[in-house]
Amino acid sequence: MKIRVPATSANLGPGFDSCGLALSRYLTIEVIKEDTKWTVEHELGKTIPQDEQNLLVQAAQTVAPALKPHHVKMSSSIPIASGVGSSSSVIVAGIELANRLENLNLTERQKIEIATSIEGHPDNCTPAICGDFVVASYFFSENKPTVHYVKHYFPECRVIAYIPNSQVLTKESRGVLPETLSFSEAVKASSIANVMIAAVLNGDLLLAGQMMEQDRWHEAYREKFVPHLGTIRQIVKRNGGYAAFLSGAGPTVLVLTSEEKADLITYELEQMGGSARIEQLSFDREGVQVF
Repeated sequence: MKIRVPATSANLGPGFDSCGLALSRYLTIEVIKEDTKWTVEHELGKTIPQDEQNLLVQAAQTVAPALKPHHVKMSSSIPIASGVGSSSSVIVAGIELANRLENLNLTERQKIEIATSIEGHPDNCTPAICGDFVVASYFFSENKPTVHYVKHYFPECRVIAYIPNSQVLTKESRGVLPETLSFSEAVKASSIANVMIAAVLNGDLLLAGQMMEQDRWHEAYREKFVPHLGTIRQIVKRNGGYAAFLSGAGPTVLVLTSEEKADLITYELEQMGGSARIEQLSFDREGVQVF
C-alpha cells in the first residue's frame, strides 16, 4: 500500500489560517510490512526521526492508539520548513495510514477534524486531504472544536514557487504576529480576504491577484523573514503576472500567472541571484490518494 499526499500553500495572502491550495509536490508513504517496532525509513535528514517519534507515527497513533508497529518507507519532494505544508502532509499521511491499516472508514470530514486538531488550523491540512482550493474555519462552539470547509475549483493558471534554501519555522514566524488588531483594521483585512475569495470563485484572477497582495493580517509582520518578497512582486507586476504572496509562514513565495507569461517570469526570478530554487508547479485536484 502507498499513500500520497500533496504539498499545500496556505493563506494566499489575506486568507490567513483559512485558505489553502494543494500543489503538485508529494509525500509518499509505502507500507513495507508489520514489525515488532516502528521503523520510518527515509533520506530526509538526521533531524527527522526514524522511529515512533516520527510525526507520521504520532499522527497515526492519535487515530488508533493500539495500531501495530510497521516498517514504512517515506519519501518526499516537499521542502521542509519552507511554507508548503511539509508537516501537514505527514499528519495527513499518518491519519490515512491508521485509517487503512485499521479499516476505520473515516469520512473526509473526520480526517479533516483530526488533522486540524493536531495542527491547530485547517489551511494546510484541509487541501492536503481534499485537493484543489479550500476555504476553512476552525473554532470552538459549545466547547467543541468545529471545522467548516468548502472546496472549489481554482482557475487554471501557472504556479511558480520561489523556494529559498533557508528555512523558517512556523513557531518563529508566528511569534512576530500581533496579539490584537484594531476593529477598523480587522474590517479592512476581512473585506480584502472576502473579495479575494469571491474573485477566485468567479474565475477572476486579475482581481483575486490584486487582493492577494493587499494582506493586512500577517505579511507585513513577517517581512524580515522574506526580504525577497518585494523584489518578486516587482518582477511579477512588470511582466503582467497575477500575484506574488508568501506561502504559509514562508520563506517560499508563490507566483500566479498566465501560461504565456510563466517562462519569462521564471527566467527573471532566476536572475535574482541568491540561493533558491524556482519551480513551475500545477494544482493537485484530488488530495490524499491511496494506491
